Amino acid sequence: MGDALVRATGWARSFPIAGGVRAGRRWTRNHLRSLAWTRDAPETVDAVLLTVSELLTNAHIHAHSSAELVLVWDGRCLHVSVHDGSTAVPEPRSAGTDALNGRGMAIVDALADEWEIRRQQEGKTVIACFHPPGERDPHPRDTAGRLCGPA
Repeated sequence: MGDALVRATGWARSFPIAGGVRAGRRWTRNHLRSLAWTRDAPETVDAVLLTVSELLTNAHIHAHSSAELVLVWDGRCLHVSVHDGSTAVPEPRSAGTDALNGRGMAIVDALADEWEIRRQQEGKTVIACFHPPGERDPHPRDTAGRLCGPA
């Protein structure tokens, strides 16, 4: 990075299985207000809130664990990260029209500008990135398709 100065704003909170999804949406909306996204980018706010719902639900339902939600705004991209205690990797899949579940990662894939999964020794983190409307992707990917960070 050389002499470049990286400035970011971030928030983190743990959400328990009981009531965590609703609380996570409310907490996220409050922080997006501080970025003026609710006024300037309401469609993006809706996409972020739905993504938070899906990722927290996946952590609670499939990983059977609390979820650590981290929001980081680096001036070009909002990174929404959810960590849970399971090493099982979620994947978008096709759910039948009668299915009550199975669409979460397909929804994240459709809403986020990009997303990825990072495995850790204890669990995994799913990271979805959102750019303000009209912005191009400021995060190049390496040859393996992983996000490289701010350009």
